[in-house]
Amino acid sequence: MLKISRRTVLQGMGAAVGLPFLEAMLPLRLNASVAAGKDPIRMGFVMFPNGANMEAWTPAATGPLALSETLAPLKNVKDHILVLSGLMHDKASAHGDGPGDHARANAVFLTGAHPVKTEGKDIRAGVSIDQFAAQQIGEETRIPSMELGLEKGGNSGNCDSGYSCAYTSSISWRSPTAPMGKEVNPRAVFEKIFGDPGNANAKRHAQARLKEQKSVLDAVSSEAKSLKSKLGTADKDKLDDYLEGVRAIEKQIQADERNAGKMPIPPANFSVPDKPPKDTQEHCRIMMDLMILAFQTNSTRIVSFSLANEGSNRTFPNLGISEGHHTISHHAKNKDKQDQIKKIDRFYAEQLAWMLEKMAKVKEGGGTTLLDNVMIVYGSANGDGDRHNHDNLPFLIAGGGGKSIRSGQHVKLQQRVPVCNLFLSMMDRMGVKADQFGDSTGRLAV
Repeated sequence: MLKISRRTVLQGMGAAVGLPFLEAMLPLRLNASVAAGKDPIRMGFVMFPNGANMEAWTPAATGPLALSETLAPLKNVKDHILVLSGLMHDKASAHGDGPGDHARANAVFLTGAHPVKTEGKDIRAGVSIDQFAAQQIGEETRIPSMELGLEKGGNSGNCDSGYSCAYTSSISWRSPTAPMGKEVNPRAVFEKIFGDPGNANAKRHAQARLKEQKSVLDAVSSEAKSLKSKLGTADKDKLDDYLEGVRAIEKQIQADERNAGKMPIPPANFSVPDKPPKDTQEHCRIMMDLMILAFQTNSTRIVSFSLANEGSNRTFPNLGISEGHHTISHHAKNKDKQDQIKKIDRFYAEQLAWMLEKMAKVKEGGGTTLLDNVMIVYGSANGDGDRHNHDNLPFLIAGGGGKSIRSGQHVKLQQRVPVCNLFLSMMDRMGVKADQFGDSTGRLAV
């Protein structure tokens, strides 16, 4: 029987297409889960801005999960959801620094570290959990970590009451003074996953594909055909389904580029298109598709994804909302504004549900799915957008973490618990060693 490595990729003409889990793959001793012959555990962090309508967000009862109005779209995957009430990010509070809760919330979301109030070059926050983990296990994948977003950001200027724009736009930090830039362009993400960084001509080949509107799969067709001839029937079907999915996403990216008015033939100095889809839902879902592909191919095991910069004033015409999100988050208990916030919260929950349902359809080893083997943190470091509180945050964790998480529950913590306690527990499952992280006070049993 054919045996191939879990890290096998199809290569050719500047492309490197990773493979999904196949029965022919041998387990590799990469982390705790893979060493036990299981698929690797992956973790993702999805941040939404400006807090939430907490009354509509929070499930009414603890115990077995009865979804709230906002979280109702998650009904098809609710057995894979753990809602945690009572988590806090104390370091997002002022602590004598005055206004700037949006900037602090964003900077603290994955770091648990109080940012220095400055709009200059002397920014300082903390290392984020995604980068802390990547520093230990990132070498086990082609891409140590991926940082995605729907809104561009910058590292200079004043974006919130004297806080640098680096704080409002970056949730991922490589070091206390080095925020990670996020990628908002689907084409660039696609090429990062499927391009071949070891090939000096990879960029030229990518340009040729764009020029001729060809597929990345064309570059690896001979290797794919050769591999399929050696696989069993089940693996052949799985590989066909996967490659069809890759092509569908690629075709969507090509269509978006044409619809955005881009010339199909790039200039000689072309790098990547810089205009993502204008429709927020379309943009969000194609980025989520790419996140799934990155996990499915084991291209990376760590992804952070900002649905918007903190303090974002995006409008939602598709929801009948013409006023900016940040503006209406200061609702002063105005019912109409609170209802609009509720609509936005539910819209974001719908996108999360869409992604999780797709993960549940990706088959992996031992009868598991990708959703069984991920941990997706979804939440905000602001509670109620009007109060700018940073306790009792809207937080949930989706996925099974290798079937180790007590999902299908709403847990109300008896005392305010640092979010970083949750992060420590997640890193344990990833095989990342840490005695303390951010402002953690221990591990959270989840």
